[in-house]
Amino acid sequence: MSKTKLEYIWLDGYFPTQNMRSKTKVVNDFGGKLEDCPMWSFDGSSTRQAEGGSSDCLLKPVAIFPDPARKDGYLVMTEVLNADGTPHESNGRATIDDDDNDFWFGFEQEYFIMDTATELPLGFPRGGYPAPQGMYYCSVGGKNTHGRHIVEEHADLCIAAGLNFEGINQEVACGQWEFQLFAKGAKLAGDELWVARYLLDRLTESYGYYIEYHPKPLGKDMDWNGSGMHANFSNTTLRTCGDQATYEKICEAFRPVVKEHISVYGEFNDQRLTGLHETAAITDFSFGISDRGASIRIPIATVESGWKGWLEDRRPASNGDPYKIAGVIVKTVKSAKV
Repeated sequence: MSKTKLEYIWLDGYFPTQNMRSKTKVVNDFGGKLEDCPMWSFDGSSTRQAEGGSSDCLLKPVAIFPDPARKDGYLVMTEVLNADGTPHESNGRATIDDDDNDFWFGFEQEYFIMDTATELPLGFPRGGYPAPQGMYYCSVGGKNTHGRHIVEEHADLCIAAGLNFEGINQEVACGQWEFQLFAKGAKLAGDELWVARYLLDRLTESYGYYIEYHPKPLGKDMDWNGSGMHANFSNTTLRTCGDQATYEKICEAFRPVVKEHISVYGEFNDQRLTGLHETAAITDFSFGISDRGASIRIPIATVESGWKGWLEDRRPASNGDPYKIAGVIVKTVKSAKV
C-alpha cells in the first residue's frame, strides 16, 4: 500500500485581501489524477468563512500539480463551497464565465522579498535606503541584485510542478522581482498563479524571508515603483479580428466600469495608481499603443501582427486575486458590442 500526501490549498474569507491556507491529506494508493482527489472540509470559523455553530466548509479540488518539494506529494488547488455544495461568497473562481477556455491570460506577478529580521526588502540597510531605483531593473551582480537564489529556486519548483512558467526578472526597486505565467483558460490561469504564489511563500520559510504583495510596501509617498500584476488577456476575437476598430470598441467597454474593476484589482491600489511610475491614475481610464502609462496598453506586437493579439490591463495590483481579476475582465470583454 502506497501513501501520498495531498496538499489542499484554498483562499480564506479575509476581505478585501484573501490569504492562502493549506493542509495535508494522506491517502492510500492515489491514482495521480484530479478525479482521484476526494472532497474535503475545514473549519470555516477559523478563516472568516463560517460561524462556530455551523463551521464546516467544503474543499472542491479543481487543479492538481506534482509537489516538487515533497516526496510522494501533490498540490491540490481547491474552491471553497458552502455545506450545501454552492459556491462560498469568498469563491472568486466561481464567478469566471469562461467554461470553454476561450480566454487566455498571462499574469506578470511583481513582489518584494522581505527579510524577517529587518522587515525591509532585501538590499535595504537598517535605518536608511539603498541607492535610488534605476540600476536594479534586470541587473546582475551583488551590488544591485538581491535574492536571486530564492527566485531561481522558485522558478525551478514551478517548472517541476508543471506550471506554464514563462520567465523571471528583477524589477525596478531594490529587492523587487517578477515572474510570469500564461494559461489557456481564465480559471486555469488563476489556479496556476495561486499555486506559484504558494510555492514562493512556502519556500521563504527556509530562508528567513517573507513575500510582500502589498502594491506600495515602502509607503505611498516613497519615490519607488509599486508592485503590480499586469493582466495580459485575449479571446478568439482579439486573437483573430485583424481590425483596429474592434480593438478600440473592446477597450472602450472598460471605460464605464472603472469602479467595478478597481474594486477587485487589489487593496491599497490607490497608493500605486497615481499617474506616476508607469501607471495611470486610479480614477482615470485610458488606452494606447505601447503606452505603459495607460490603463490598458495595446502591445506593439498586436499592431504589427495586423491587429491580431492581446491587450494588457496594467491596473491590477500585486495583491489582487487573479480569479476575480480574470472574472471581471471576461465580463467586460463579453459586454463589448463588436
